[in-house]
Amino acid sequence: MEIKQYPSKNFSGRQGSKIVAIVNHITAGKYPGCRDWLCNPAAKASAHYIVTRDGQIIQLVADINSAWHAGGVNKSNWPLYDGVNPNRRTIGIEHEGYTGAGAGGDLTEAQYQATLWLHRQLIAKHNILVDKDHIIGHYRIDSVNRPNCPGPKFPWDRLFNDLRSKVNPEQWKLDIITEAKRAGLITSDHDPNEPVTAWLLLQVSLNTLKASALV
Repeated sequence: MEIKQYPSKNFSGRQGSKIVAIVNHITAGKYPGCRDWLCNPAAKASAHYIVTRDGQIIQLVADINSAWHAGGVNKSNWPLYDGVNPNRRTIGIEHEGYTGAGAGGDLTEAQYQATLWLHRQLIAKHNILVDKDHIIGHYRIDSVNRPNCPGPKFPWDRLFNDLRSKVNPEQWKLDIITEAKRAGLITSDHDPNEPVTAWLLLQVSLNTLKASALV
């Protein structure tokens, strides 16, 4: 899958904090309006990614930076909250949803497959644990103002079941090749028998290239 870039200026540094969790959200409007709002300085809000109802993935803020997606803490029941602004320790994923179409978290199939793929990429990249304290909804951080984010119909059980299933390493290699060719890092296929370190180095190069494009 492809991650499209649409940089937002609404971000800050992580100040040395390690990424430990993914926070899932639902938007309050259609795409691209929700994207444009998260790039508007007046919003004072953003997210690292938006996943649209037709399965597009758009990155607004580089992973190395803090997006402004979950900073307000209000009656949190997230055990990993330690007083540090949650934005510094998390990746925020917005899912397009609006009244009559996904506002309750009922994702389309294309949207679900896209967010599943994105979760897998982020879990591998940042060594995030697959459990209900490391992959959460916004309501876990702010249960007062965001009690329905990402919504009662968000497919938590399916997502955790799929994330815990074994990922095909050959598909991982194919995904890296596709992205690296698109980015101009390589011009031909890597030998599939190369040691895993070679594949990891290529993945790091891709991540660095993406991050530099957003800084």
